[in-house]
Amino acid sequence: MDFSVKKLASGAGVFFTRAVQFTEEKLGQAEKTELDAHFENLLSRADSTKNWTEKILRQTEVLLQPNPSARIEEFLYEKLDRKIPSRITNGELLGQYMVDAASEFGPGTSYGSTLIKVGEAQRRLGAADRDFIQSSMINFLTPLRNFLEGDWKTILRERRLLENRRLDLDASKTRLKKAKAAEAKAAATPDFQETRPRNYVLSASASALWSEEVTKAEQELRVAQTEFDRQAEVTRLLLEGISSTHINHLRCLHEFVEAQATYYAQCYQYTVDLQKLLGSSDGEMFPGAFVGETNTQVPPSGVSPSAATIPVVPAVVGPCNPSTSSMTFTEVSPPSTGTRKARVLYDYDAADSSELELLADELITVYSLPGMDSDWLMGEKGNKKGKVPVTYLELLN
Repeated sequence: MDFSVKKLASGAGVFFTRAVQFTEEKLGQAEKTELDAHFENLLSRADSTKNWTEKILRQTEVLLQPNPSARIEEFLYEKLDRKIPSRITNGELLGQYMVDAASEFGPGTSYGSTLIKVGEAQRRLGAADRDFIQSSMINFLTPLRNFLEGDWKTILRERRLLENRRLDLDASKTRLKKAKAAEAKAAATPDFQETRPRNYVLSASASALWSEEVTKAEQELRVAQTEFDRQAEVTRLLLEGISSTHINHLRCLHEFVEAQATYYAQCYQYTVDLQKLLGSSDGEMFPGAFVGETNTQVPPSGVSPSAATIPVVPAVVGPCNPSTSSMTFTEVSPPSTGTRKARVLYDYDAADSSELELLADELITVYSLPGMDSDWLMGEKGNKKGKVPVTYLELLN
């Protein structure tokens, strides 16, 4: 019990000494040991790394999981060290609703069959989203969180210890300075009058006491300086390790970008496939929507016509000419009437010389040729001709 009380009293004394030193520094009544410029730069770099890592971590969590309630739930599961339950993605849920609706409306109907196709695509998009989230959590968020909850807490602990060692060092310097000032004052004012020998003895005794106090203060200062230097070196090594942290986070960032690129590539492919799938069935659901007929009927009066159609270039009647059958698309002349303007919705890279390369938002002239797939039209821009996919175009009146 005695030992515990002494230890408690000693700790309270050290805490009080540090508090006094800290207060006097704030009031400008005590000197403060300054760290070198390189050390200060390391501290600033570490603080900046911690602050930006926190911001990137939080915003990435928002990107991967926009629902704040779900984020709180995942945070609680993580703190309780329990497995986060599997959660269906929004895309998968939407796809399930579409498939269920199709089964009720009738999968044999045009609307029902289209719902099934779109629903299956949404399921694939949802599965890709799930894979992207899991990959990002493991390869990107986990290393960032490990730094904040592991390495950074170690750095903070050592920095607090270094600050305590600095306060002890500066308190020792202040104590030594006061002891030397008192020793000098006692040595400068001895009483040598023979009529007052008692005062002389007291002055000599006080001088000896202050000399002993100076020796003790010097010893404490050496110990404090050694502990401060040792702790400064430990802290410096940890702060220099921030460079390794940056390298590790750089690798994780590359993995995050790779996962994101894979995710968006999958989404693009799924949607393009869905567009082609729906485009191939447009002729069944909306006959004559893109390819016109040679014998067009006039709509009844009072009924507005649908979107203008693109007439087909009439086929040449007569014996087959081998040279005609081997003509390329660039040798085919457009019809004198029936061409239409179209706006390009997306960039399109031509797969071969028979196709026309497209850039988003440009205007081109389009028309149809006999025997062409309903998913394609002939396009012209300038002196260039070639096939273009219908799903990449917005037909203009």
